[in-house]
Amino acid sequence: MKMVVAIIKPFKLDDVREALSEVGMTGITVTEVKGFGRQKGHTELYRGAEYVVDFLPKVKIEVAVTDERVEAVVDAVRKAANTSRIGDGKIFVYNLDQVVRIRTGEVDGDAL
Repeated sequence: MKMVVAIIKPFKLDDVREALSEVGMTGITVTEVKGFGRQKGHTELYRGAEYVVDFLPKVKIEVAVTDERVEAVVDAVRKAANTSRIGDGKIFVYNLDQVVRIRTGEVDGDAL
């Protein structure tokens, strides 16, 4: 099993959610986060004063998947979140040792 974590632009969240639904994902976790990558933030003008925005708003999506579905999920997120502009985000795939559904006690693939 794997944990797929994607950091994307906030306005692409609905597109990514729809793409994940189309590949059969029924559960995701979404967190609002801030950060920067190569773009290192940007400057903005507010009431005549210029200031630097170091941390940009992003959305972090977490999806637990079976090994067989990893490629489909990664591909769906990549296509849906792509704007072909800097700051589109990243996708990370981690090994997931165990999953337990609290309500029923089901484990691993059955718990997903």
